Amino acid sequence: MTLETFLLLAAALFCVGLYGALSQQSIVMLMMGIELMVNGVVVAAAGFWHWVSPGSADGQVLVLVAITVMALEMAMGFAVVTALFRARDVDMTDDAGDLRG
Repeated sequence: MTLETFLLLAAALFCVGLYGALSQQSIVMLMMGIELMVNGVVVAAAGFWHWVSPGSADGQVLVLVAITVMALEMAMGFAVVTALFRARDVDMTDDAGDLRG
């Protein structure tokens, strides 16, 4: 695979995630859009790393660490959303914005 293929896939993932994050009001859908955007950045970073040093496994290790951190971040985010929904029956971003203070 060429670098252009990786970058095209990364740009597609990022654009779909950006559309999902900006067009949805559900907190879960917003988090899914952000996850897609971060995945696009990880794919681009992995593609560049493979292009710069194809024989090294450092980029693969970095990608695995990034994916692990993203999975933990999503688990914590879903836990907060679940607690917020159970406590106040809020599942939309507009309603959650009123909880400040």
